[in-house]
Amino acid sequence: MVEHISYLAYLAGWKIVGILPEKIAYRLFQRLAVAMYRRNGKSVQRLRTNLAIVKPDLSNLDLELLVLSGLQSYLRYWCDTFRIHHWSPERIEATVSLSNDHLLREPMAQGKGVVIALPHSGNWDHAGAYFCQQGIPLVTVAEILKPEKLFKKFLVYREEMGFEVLGLDSRAFVTLLRRAREKRLIALVADRDLSDSGIPVNFFGHTAKMPAGPAVLAIKEGLPLVAAHVSYSDMGIHIDFTQIEIASADSEEETVALTVQRIADAFARGIAQSPQDWHMLQRIWIDRELYA
Repeated sequence: MVEHISYLAYLAGWKIVGILPEKIAYRLFQRLAVAMYRRNGKSVQRLRTNLAIVKPDLSNLDLELLVLSGLQSYLRYWCDTFRIHHWSPERIEATVSLSNDHLLREPMAQGKGVVIALPHSGNWDHAGAYFCQQGIPLVTVAEILKPEKLFKKFLVYREEMGFEVLGLDSRAFVTLLRRAREKRLIALVADRDLSDSGIPVNFFGHTAKMPAGPAVLAIKEGLPLVAAHVSYSDMGIHIDFTQIEIASADSEEETVALTVQRIADAFARGIAQSPQDWHMLQRIWIDRELYA
């Protein structure tokens, strides 16, 4: 019953927010961010803890201002999500700026696949829509949500923008290997993995776990590995690409671990520059005392 209500709430949001005048829609979501901040629920408390680790030198007042900005960025993402299917190709094109995109474009022009690792920052759907629109075939993986109808709704939403979306299950990696050999752009959100298979990394001075997938895929298939950081700008979004060099080590296991650490370091640089756009309202560090 709860899952059905959740699905209906998302569906109503999609329909209502999609038809509201733009200024009213975004103003509404800014107010929702303020209400969410004042309610100070568990997810807001987690965001506060996470941002305090990213910016440990902030005063209490500045940290609270950053938390509020983070929630406003997070709600901006959701408002974008409910409205982007109405955006014209021209608008999507005009609202994206890029740094170092040759790291992606040059290998693709040479007929190579590329593995992109990115954190939960900015609006990665907007970024994906931009590249799909440019004729670059993009494959990604999404967590299978409950209820299943909601997952399917997000699946259709992303497929309509040109993505191929794989459910996060035991078959996903095999399909990704196949897509890599087909010279696709493989974009994987990779800043959180609390499972037993997650790789421990030093992230802002504390231990977090991140998925091995992007590193393993790039190593196995000899593909370029690139980190992408998406942040909001006045005009839309900015995407900054960073080359990740594959580490050299005595064993494959160590090679993967060192490469994942390099991904984490690239994520940390981007997040430190625009922490308000890192939408991490969940636990990420495994140090128990951080979330006591």
